[in-house]
Amino acid sequence: MEFRTVAELVELAETEGLSISEVMIRKEMETSQKSREEIFGLMEENLSTMEKAIEKGLNEEIRSQSGLSGGDARKIRQHMKKAKVLLSGAEVLEAVSRSMSVSEVNASMGTIVATPTAGACGILPGCVFTAAERLNSDRETMVRALFVSGAIGYCIANNAFISGAAGGCQAEVGSATAMSAAAVVEMAGGPPSQSAEAVAIALKNMLGLVCDPVAGLVEAPCVKRNAMGGAIAMVAADMAMAGVKSVIPTDEVIEAMFRIGRDMPPRLKETALGGLAATPTGRSLERKIFGNLEE
Repeated sequence: MEFRTVAELVELAETEGLSISEVMIRKEMETSQKSREEIFGLMEENLSTMEKAIEKGLNEEIRSQSGLSGGDARKIRQHMKKAKVLLSGAEVLEAVSRSMSVSEVNASMGTIVATPTAGACGILPGCVFTAAERLNSDRETMVRALFVSGAIGYCIANNAFISGAAGGCQAEVGSATAMSAAAVVEMAGGPPSQSAEAVAIALKNMLGLVCDPVAGLVEAPCVKRNAMGGAIAMVAADMAMAGVKSVIPTDEVIEAMFRIGRDMPPRLKETALGGLAATPTGRSLERKIFGNLEE
């Protein structure tokens, strides 16, 4: 079960007549020498942790110590109850609220699962739990979705970046969005090739996204980028399942992300020296939280 690229992953799955999740499960069994039951059980624990983070963010009054984040996921939920919501289908806003919820829990020092990083932790659970609600998925299908995301994350990490410090926010939120889109496609019964198309469509819309955390904290604009990542992932999944294909192959999109990240100046890669972090308000908030850093 060896693969390093998305093309190799899809070819392996199609040749063996397997789903992407099954390929990844078998790869984990070979690599870790653990049983299927052990591997599946560990991933189910991750799913439970995600679920708890969603519920905490949506049902409790949480606020980060800095005061930069907290409570916005609940605002989205309240907005959804109004008659004049612009999006007629609730699923996208459900994914948005859940994605924000987990990200806000992370900012308030709660327990989350890094998927693939803490800064992008909300997107996958937001999409998986929303898709499960829409599709009436069982727990096994949801756990398998996490293996799909892991397989895609593995390919991205092998050929590009998954951290903002290395490749900008396109590497964190972008990778998480792509991983989530692929996972949702399999949950909906789409074949491996459509999961791959969803990866390309999602990641293309994140290329060039810089990592510019205000005051160096994973809060602003990170929480709202998790929200938008959840929305993009759901839309990308539907586009792929509709038969829409990326003009640029998936692995070439990943390669493009790598080149863009390599060319991105350091001030736009998690240093809080550029972008939104360097705005007058961003600097003012930094001083308010940490004091006068020049003294």
